[in-house]
Amino acid sequence: MEFLCYHRDRSGSLPLRDELLEEHWSYMDRFAKEMIARGPTLADDGDTPTGSVHLVDLPGPAAARAFAFDEPNYQAGVYRDVLLRRWRNTLGRTMWDFPGGRSGGHRYLVLGFGEGQAVDLELPRDQDELIAYGPLLSDDGGLWLGTAALVRAEGPDTARAVLTPGRYAGIEVHPWRFGGR
Repeated sequence: MEFLCYHRDRSGSLPLRDELLEEHWSYMDRFAKEMIARGPTLADDGDTPTGSVHLVDLPGPAAARAFAFDEPNYQAGVYRDVLLRRWRNTLGRTMWDFPGGRSGGHRYLVLGFGEGQAVDLELPRDQDELIAYGPLLSDDGGLWLGTAALVRAEGPDTARAVLTPGRYAGIEVHPWRFGGR
């Protein structure tokens, strides 16, 4: 089962995050085979981390919760909250398979929080800039809760446009970059 795990940083936790960087990477290295995508979200300056995104393929919800809450930064108090949802890898690839590569252009995490009828279950027509894409689901996979995407785009408005306007309770767009060593 695939999951989205988005740890959001607590205000003022950057020094602790920096101190635990190697511990965080070592922890994530243990999940290298399960990793679909990973990387930090960033402040508007494009450099300061604001959170950490991981798309992973794990045996089930209990394993996903262990992954999210055993993470060293979480244990130490770097994060203020965690969004953990089942997710479906509609593209069927990892970020390392993205034809656009690891660098060049602006990259974003786009989160659409569902409301009403499911939308955006099919891939958008223009897939060239999609790094990862798929629906957010309930633990049992039976209820659509939204959509999550990693995209390369000219700016946040272009990134937001990957989701159908007016069909979500809310949409968040966060600068993001490829993570890992």
